[in-house]
Amino acid sequence: MKFIWDKYSDQPCVLKKEVKRELRKGHGKDYLKLFCTNLIFFPYLFLKFLILKYFTAHTDNQNNSLNFYGLCVNLDKGDIQYELVKELGVKSIQIRVFLKDIENLQKYVDFAKGFGSDKEILITIIQDRKHIEDKELLIKDIRNIFKSFQGVADEFQIGNAINRIKWEFVSVEEYLEFFQTIQKLRDEEYQDIKLIGSSVIDFEYHFTIRSLFNGFKIYYDKVSSLLYVDRRGSAKNTQMGIFDLKNKIELLDTIVKSSSKCNKEIYITETNWPLKGTAPYAPTSEKECISEDAYCKYMIEYFNEAKKTNKISKVFWHQLIASGYGLVDNRDNKIRKTKAFEEFKKMVNNAR
Repeated sequence: MKFIWDKYSDQPCVLKKEVKRELRKGHGKDYLKLFCTNLIFFPYLFLKFLILKYFTAHTDNQNNSLNFYGLCVNLDKGDIQYELVKELGVKSIQIRVFLKDIENLQKYVDFAKGFGSDKEILITIIQDRKHIEDKELLIKDIRNIFKSFQGVADEFQIGNAINRIKWEFVSVEEYLEFFQTIQKLRDEEYQDIKLIGSSVIDFEYHFTIRSLFNGFKIYYDKVSSLLYVDRRGSAKNTQMGIFDLKNKIELLDTIVKSSSKCNKEIYITETNWPLKGTAPYAPTSEKECISEDAYCKYMIEYFNEAKKTNKISKVFWHQLIASGYGLVDNRDNKIRKTKAFEEFKKMVNNAR
């Protein structure tokens, strides 16, 4: 099975339904476990969320640290990112390392070093079928990654968008086995490294619940969520009646704090909005796209709402340079800073 990369939107192409059906064959038991786990835990977790929501005293102690404002950067966007990151003043950055591109590992390491020693760098390890299916290959290449990034980064997000088959995990069970293999290597050889998961994308917490309530010998040093709300418009808009961004975070926090499989610290490792008139670079259809002014407004709301919950340690904006959804448009080989770039800079500077 060949997974095709969309170079415009920086993500895999959507798979056809029949391809997904074929990939799911043999994974029926995994999906049954997903269903049963949620049948047992979801009612309890939802009730607990409601009780905490209505009976817990509100606190105004907001996370206003500089490191709260994170930014995703990409190797293929070039060295111009060093200058842009310096201008923004951001200290928390995230870099994706693709296992299918492991032969270029040193380029990723050199790229990370170029941002300077004052940054907190999160390395996200992007999975592929070859490494999911071949445990020995996975161990060999992860060992190489951990060794190569020593002294550069000590936080690694394991996997990305694990609940989307186009990103090559077919089930949460596959992810848990993948994470467990990496954790065993970490525990034996690289104890100073922090492993972050489970990298579920969107408000699909039934996958999060399965990844945090299971029989695997795993432990997330921090919990990550790719918590997009772009299809709802503003972060203050609701889904399913009550779930604006604040309540989505509150429910996630309830799930995390109820699990024995993780530390209670949460990172939001991806979020953004798609921009009007940027096809084919926008990752969604034009219907979901918004103007640059709305993008700017929603971005500020997102950071403010996340900060006010006092439940999130870092929010990583995805990403610095991306014509369809980033802070900088690089079409026609020109660098154009959007209004959101300037507003992001203001937010970071106000946190100093």
